[in-house]
Amino acid sequence: MVEGTSKADLPSKLCAACGRPFTWRKKWARDWDRVRYCSEKCRRRKAE
Repeated sequence: MVEGTSKADLPSKLCAACGRPFTWRKKWARDWDRVRYCSEKCRRRKAE
């Protein structure tokens, strides 16, 4: 039997820079409410 959660069951958001959907990652567990960008590249180009 497999333990854990499937990727389809994880929450997702749309990136504020590129508009693509991205899913929850364990490293974002503490600040998921504040995460707005799917990647470091999108975070850097937010001002454009």
